[in-house]
Amino acid sequence: MSSFPCGRRARLALAILAATLLAGCASFSPDGGFASVEQTAKERLGKEVHWARSEADREAIVRRVDELLARPLALDDAVQLALLNNRGLQASFFELGIGEADLVQASRLPNPGFAFGRLTQGDEIEWERGLHFDLARLLALPMRREIESRRFAQTQGMAAMAVLTLAADTRKAWVQAVAAQETVRYSTQVMQAAEASAELARRMAQVGNFSKLQQAREQSFYAEAALNLARAQQAQRSARERLTRLLGLWGDQTAYRLPERLPELPDAPSELPDVERIALAQRLDVQGARLATAQTAKNLGLTRTTRFVNVLEFGVMRNSSNEAPVQRGWEIGFELPLFDWGTARVARAESVYRQSLEHAAETAINARSEVREAYGAYRTAWDVAKHHRDEIVPLQQRIAEENVLRYNGMLIGVFELLADARVQIASVNAAIDALRDFWIAQADLDMALIGKPSLEAAAAISVNPPAEAGGAGH
Repeated sequence: MSSFPCGRRARLALAILAATLLAGCASFSPDGGFASVEQTAKERLGKEVHWARSEADREAIVRRVDELLARPLALDDAVQLALLNNRGLQASFFELGIGEADLVQASRLPNPGFAFGRLTQGDEIEWERGLHFDLARLLALPMRREIESRRFAQTQGMAAMAVLTLAADTRKAWVQAVAAQETVRYSTQVMQAAEASAELARRMAQVGNFSKLQQAREQSFYAEAALNLARAQQAQRSARERLTRLLGLWGDQTAYRLPERLPELPDAPSELPDVERIALAQRLDVQGARLATAQTAKNLGLTRTTRFVNVLEFGVMRNSSNEAPVQRGWEIGFELPLFDWGTARVARAESVYRQSLEHAAETAINARSEVREAYGAYRTAWDVAKHHRDEIVPLQQRIAEENVLRYNGMLIGVFELLADARVQIASVNAAIDALRDFWIAQADLDMALIGKPSLEAAAAISVNPPAEAGGAGH
């Protein structure tokens, strides 16, 4: 007979039944938990992502990539191509498959154990058979599933963060590649002007109309222009290869075309007087820190409730002998809290909770500072680019026009005209660099308004609860 009261036996039976029903409905979801990643890409980027889990999926991605590469690769097209074709991103998506498998495994009942023995004592033969269940593991099944659910949510959050990070990196790489391409074009023009000046100086020196000092000066301009062109070409190759890696292109695909110019500077910068409030409302790391702290508080309550239950095992026995009736029964074993009353675990949980509070406060402080810094850099970059566009470049152009008139009137020579052309082209290069810096600052500001959550925060902000998207649904 059991020594447990009927009420306790009923509650134990209900707990086992609940765990059994929970395990019985554990299965894999159709999308593998990928819906949350798709939703993040759509809401925050306006882009689509696909998980290539089969050859058909891969072929569909290849067709879409070919469509994008059929025309000069605009900025938004480059981001879309990277989100579809980057193999590192695809590899991170398979972490979802691994995490979902762990979640489903944690939701299933533990296998029972069977023991069989034969004992002899003289002519007496005793057969011993036992069927054992890990009752502690069975009762802890909901808790184990909750742990794996958080881990799977963490995986979902990190996959979504990988999408956002790749999009930001691709934007910056595209801007740098197009700017480097423009710089090479204008550096080539500078070198051609310097080359023409050096050749003219050489010929004039041969006929005695130019001093050696003047010839050396023009030759020096040409040598410096050739060096700057070589550096610009190397910078272009590096920028293009970085973009190629992010896009996941190889073979004939690396011959993709880029626009000749960067996008024009906006007429006005984005006004964000309440940028700190926006950041605290929408940054993923701030949201995740808040939710992770709440989850830690919940875990503290669980620790206080379960601190006495360490080991609990249930077994069913059946012993038979050729000289005695069959013996049947069951046994339950548990650990007696004589030396460890669980106070250390509770103290640890409280320290973890207070640590989480401090981390959440630090995250909010850092978020405010980061968005202020990013917005300040963005505004400064816009001001600098506008100054180059509206002041420096037009002024150099007017000077060039005046010098052409002076040259036509024989007031200056060809060398002064060529030197002025070099200065004008250099000012255009500086304007390109300023415009590049603005678009990079724009990408940095967008990323600062998103934030990069920690692993715990990523789990807390997963868009779909893993119980619904992770496969152990009903």
